[in-house]
Amino acid sequence: MAMASIERVILGSIAFAIFWVLAVFPAVPFMPIGRTAGSILGANLMVIFRVLTPDEAYAAIDLPILGLLFGTMVVSIYLERADMFKYLGKLLALKSMGAKDLICRICLISAISSAFFTNDTSCVVLTEFVLKIARQQNLPPHPFLLALASSANIGSSATPIGNPQNLVIVVLSKITFGSFLFGIFPAMLVGVFVNALLLLGMYWKVLSVQKDVENVEIELVSDEVVSHRFSPATMSHVVNWLNSPEQFSVDPVNTNGQINHADTFKNHGNFSENEIKKDPNREFYSSRNSNASTEAPVDGCEDQNFTSYEEKQNFADKWKRLLWKICVYLVTIGMLISLLMGLNMSWTTITAALALVVLDFKDARECLEKVSYSLLIFFCGMFITVDGFNRTGIPSAFWDFMEPYAKIDHAGGIAVLAVVILVLSNLASNVPTVLLLGVRVGALAAAISARSEKKAWLILAWVSTVAGNLSLLGSAANLIVCEQARRAQPLGYNLSFWTHLKFGVPSTLIVTAIGLTLIRG
Repeated sequence: MAMASIERVILGSIAFAIFWVLAVFPAVPFMPIGRTAGSILGANLMVIFRVLTPDEAYAAIDLPILGLLFGTMVVSIYLERADMFKYLGKLLALKSMGAKDLICRICLISAISSAFFTNDTSCVVLTEFVLKIARQQNLPPHPFLLALASSANIGSSATPIGNPQNLVIVVLSKITFGSFLFGIFPAMLVGVFVNALLLLGMYWKVLSVQKDVENVEIELVSDEVVSHRFSPATMSHVVNWLNSPEQFSVDPVNTNGQINHADTFKNHGNFSENEIKKDPNREFYSSRNSNASTEAPVDGCEDQNFTSYEEKQNFADKWKRLLWKICVYLVTIGMLISLLMGLNMSWTTITAALALVVLDFKDARECLEKVSYSLLIFFCGMFITVDGFNRTGIPSAFWDFMEPYAKIDHAGGIAVLAVVILVLSNLASNVPTVLLLGVRVGALAAAISARSEKKAWLILAWVSTVAGNLSLLGSAANLIVCEQARRAQPLGYNLSFWTHLKFGVPSTLIVTAIGLTLIRG
């Protein structure tokens, strides 16, 4: 594409620069309006500056990507309600054999859950539980938080639904779900293993400290992993379980976590005869006790009938919820199978989401309100802004300069391409990088062979995702872990930028390099 007029280049660059600053630093002092508003501002400036016409701006919005993102978020919400992440959390602590074993478990579970339920979702739900485990075992939390965030990013690279940039890539490249999975899965598996080894090597002395608390895993398994209302775009949740008075309640509970009113009623009514007679203010109860021979059978029958009714009701509710959970898991498995069969990904995830809404058999407003609509709006603005910046001709000029050195038919070209993606992903964020480079990278590789084109897209997916581990600002998952850990009072921990960078730089470079040798077209 030829360079646009000087006026359009300057104005388009200004609009994109404003978008970039607000996307990377959403709370800048001179305009603290956040990422979502920043993307809309960038899109609006592209139209105002006449870089794009209104029709071109609307056409730039990629509806299949938005549909896939929406469906994935709804399915994740229902999986959270079905206690999927609670079971994953309990699996972390079950029969744990120490801190090193725990690091390996966090890496594995975080990677697997991120591959199928997005890295942001996994980090939102698991951060406080991981922090709690570290605190109860008297260990510094930062190795475990780093394991969660870094493994979530690496694991999310394996599937098209693992993160937003992968969604963009499969839509633009037309690569099927199965081809994408089998093309990157070996690199992801080895990457998670290498990442765990780096964590163990860097923090071996810290993880070798003897615990002061014995049998911690027993206590942790009995605890509940608290359900969050999450928003991947804003990294927010509604309740902090540590501030909830119910957390310290001693009332009897049933298997669903609800108060057993029948048992509570019985306990509150079991005063001893001596206690009643010793209290002068309970003459009414003493006189009633003298007539117990005539009233006791009736009260006993009523209490027994009430208890029996409550037990039957609890039993029925328990089995209804179990059946609903099974249906949620079956629908999710069906969705994954359909994706592997090559069906349209957007409509497959939306269909699965609607099936879960129908199976829930009640007003879906509560669940739909948890969808991160701000993230969808952010994507709309970003599509328009990036398309406008592409029309200035600057990305094409940059790629024309790099193209001779970035051909993937030799190792040097792959290395140059990886470095370009790595740098741009940390400067401009991974999704804009994919939008800017995707078509150009694919076209360059297509000139070599069809297999090379697929490999180029997979390299773009792998490097742009793992690049998020380089610094704390590299991905939303890192920021989610940092923010969730900081807000988890009184267990709170501040994961600093430099602590993350100290591990992130070597991990990113080593894992990226090893993964590139395992990706096949």
